[in-house]
Amino acid sequence: MKRIFILLVSISTFLACDGQTKNKNATGKIHLVNVEQFKKGIAQEGIQLVDVRTPKEYNQGKIGNAIMIDYYQDDFMTKINKLDKKKPIYIYCHSGGRSGRAAKKIRNAGFENVYDLDGGITAWRNQ
Repeated sequence: MKRIFILLVSISTFLACDGQTKNKNATGKIHLVNVEQFKKGIAQEGIQLVDVRTPKEYNQGKIGNAIMIDYYQDDFMTKINKLDKKKPIYIYCHSGGRSGRAAKKIRNAGFENVYDLDGGITAWRNQ
């Protein structure tokens, strides 16, 4: 009986992990990165840098040459989908909450690599 239980648990674990791997490969991956990793990433050529804050927040200062795509607007995903899904996309918000939610939507839209700044622009400014 104990062997059957162990076998069932092993099979369930294998199937669960296998499904997660397939899902990640199909929809890309979210990388939660710290400020130093984010700085290195956005210094590369061919990346897309997106600020998901509101226009008022954006006008108070942004990171590098970030484009603003306001997460709260109805056309958020329409604008995101105009970007190149094969190029890395680096996103940030004020403190990390919005960009985390945005990262999930972006990943589910088929973007291969999504980089989310842990702590948002607040962490960036405190570094």
